[in-house]
Amino acid sequence: MRLLFVATLHHPQALEDARRAAPPGEEPLFPPSQGQYFWVKALRRQGHDCAVFWRSESALPWARTRQLRMTQRMTPARAISALAGRVPALNPDIRLRNRRLLAQARAYQPDAIILIGDNRVILSDTLARLKRETGAVLVYASGTSPVVFSHAIERAAAPLYDLAITNDFYHAIQWRELGARRVETLPLSAIDPEFHHPFALSEDEQRRYGCEVGFVGTLVPDRLYGERIAALEALREFDLGIWSVHEVPASLRRFYRGAALGEEMLRATAAGAIALNPHGDFMRWGGNMRLFEACGVGAFQLVDDRPGVREWFRDGEHLVIYRDRDHLRELVRYYLAHDDERRQIADAGRAHALAHHTYDQRMARFVELIEDVRRGA
Repeated sequence: MRLLFVATLHHPQALEDARRAAPPGEEPLFPPSQGQYFWVKALRRQGHDCAVFWRSESALPWARTRQLRMTQRMTPARAISALAGRVPALNPDIRLRNRRLLAQARAYQPDAIILIGDNRVILSDTLARLKRETGAVLVYASGTSPVVFSHAIERAAAPLYDLAITNDFYHAIQWRELGARRVETLPLSAIDPEFHHPFALSEDEQRRYGCEVGFVGTLVPDRLYGERIAALEALREFDLGIWSVHEVPASLRRFYRGAALGEEMLRATAAGAIALNPHGDFMRWGGNMRLFEACGVGAFQLVDDRPGVREWFRDGEHLVIYRDRDHLRELVRYYLAHDDERRQIADAGRAHALAHHTYDQRMARFVELIEDVRRGA
């Protein structure tokens, strides 16, 4: 199939670096810091052709794509973005981007258009024209809640989505209620064994990344990550390491060790004795990227209790689930004192991820769902 992704570029420098490092003819469409990088790798291995339209790239010649950095403060850039997003159809830059997408799709003639979540740019009228003019299946793929994160133009377009795929079962219900024709729960994250693997860290890397409990991820705004922040605050008595490309709350700033993307993120995840993984408050079923990637790099993972975690992994065998902050502290103390048990669980988690949660497996199911829609199944 010919698959056209419509997405936001979060880390432009990481994409430039990845393209420079890639062999000729194998240049990636996405940076390794975005999950779609691995989607495309797997899809290409399966014989599918992929292209991308960057909806985040301004059509104005003097504008440039910037790296996303989340903050709780009101900055001039946030204010301008909020004002511009109030009535996107009246924004000349957004209208130009929509026309560019139409032109690219007409030339490419995709079998499926895969709209990645957090769309603030592509209008419902554009999506309807794309479906009429190309006959492509319209797929909406997102790992976040439509109640919390989606924008008005995404919700308005829901009846146009032939297929909505999300890793969280509760999010799938919400998209169905908004009018999506078919919804499926499928973890959108997995592991690529060529990328997600154990690392032999140098002494310098062990000093840089080593800690008793490590966390890599987003912590702002606190209204969306309050449980995550509380879990980390409960462990301030331990040697705690935090890496994030975004702002870190004041209560945790002394544990902050810098940004980590791509391979550096995986090294930071693998280096600590314990990799902590509290989900965002909005992800009640579970299944974030870290859940699978921590297992892939052979880390011992402590994760909060979510139904999906218990569906995809076995507690105490592949990872360990904590119930609340007191239970979390108890488990951290126990497993820091039992190296052999940590290693045994980490090894089993990696073996399980390799057997059941690779991007090749994930994308094979992804394509199967699209083909079902195309056949009218």
